[in-house]
Amino acid sequence: MNKLNISGLIHLVIVYIVWGSTYLAIRVAVRSGSGFPPLIMSATRILVASVILFGMARLLKQQTIRLTKQDVGMLAISGIALWWSGYGLVATAEQTVGSGYAALVISSTPIWVAIIESVLDRKRPSLLLILSLFIGAAGIVALNWPAISTGNLGDLKGALMLIVASFSWGSGSIYQKRKNIQASPEVRSAVQQFFGGIALLLTSFAIGEPTINPIPSAWWSWGFLVIFGSVIAFTSFIKALTFLPPNVVFTYAFVNPVIAVILGFFILGEPITQWTLMGASLVIMGVFGVFKDQKESAPQLP
Repeated sequence: MNKLNISGLIHLVIVYIVWGSTYLAIRVAVRSGSGFPPLIMSATRILVASVILFGMARLLKQQTIRLTKQDVGMLAISGIALWWSGYGLVATAEQTVGSGYAALVISSTPIWVAIIESVLDRKRPSLLLILSLFIGAAGIVALNWPAISTGNLGDLKGALMLIVASFSWGSGSIYQKRKNIQASPEVRSAVQQFFGGIALLLTSFAIGEPTINPIPSAWWSWGFLVIFGSVIAFTSFIKALTFLPPNVVFTYAFVNPVIAVILGFFILGEPITQWTLMGASLVIMGVFGVFKDQKESAPQLP
């Protein structure tokens, strides 16, 4: 039976850890008084990251920097779906909702991926996969049950933006996964972030966001998002999508909230309750279930 690619798993672990911390960084960068409007923060973050990635590709003398018009078009579409509609809405929503709640809603991404792939492939998801996704989702709910039970979820506008962001990120990821673009992950990541950044910048100007006046903690968060969130983790995300099935890659959406809870405990002094432990256990069960489904559905070697 085929095994999951080791290199892909390493990149997936990077996505697990780094992206789990980005919800906190985004919240610090765009919360009230931070001095960063969400779309400008998002646009500048990924445009700077795009330049860095292009520089890395040239420094490494990669031969796949030159792309066809068709490749550029495909990367533009996926980049706008991922960064403009996906990430931009998350940053906007986190002005009014907490980072944990944002992680909760975005955790629905693997469910969207499973639905989209089932429709595209005209194939019904396995019972194990469906059960695993629901177990993982139940874990996310348990992690946030104290907030859910008290109704402290932020406004409905923020929730709707996060739901749309989740669907958009899943759609953009599946789109790029199914297109055979002959370019290195660094180049693909750079092009996607360039188009996403331009779209965010134009939108910021169109809606008249205020000028930036960031406080030091917002600048530190911005820098973290550029280097670790965009350059390192997003490139690892693309590599993971290259080497692993999407259903496995998107288990990061179940793990990221657990990372966010741990960081909240050590950095912000947020308590770890019985709901936290229960939710973390269910999330881990869901992740193992998705991996088991992939292992069982892998083609047999002759």
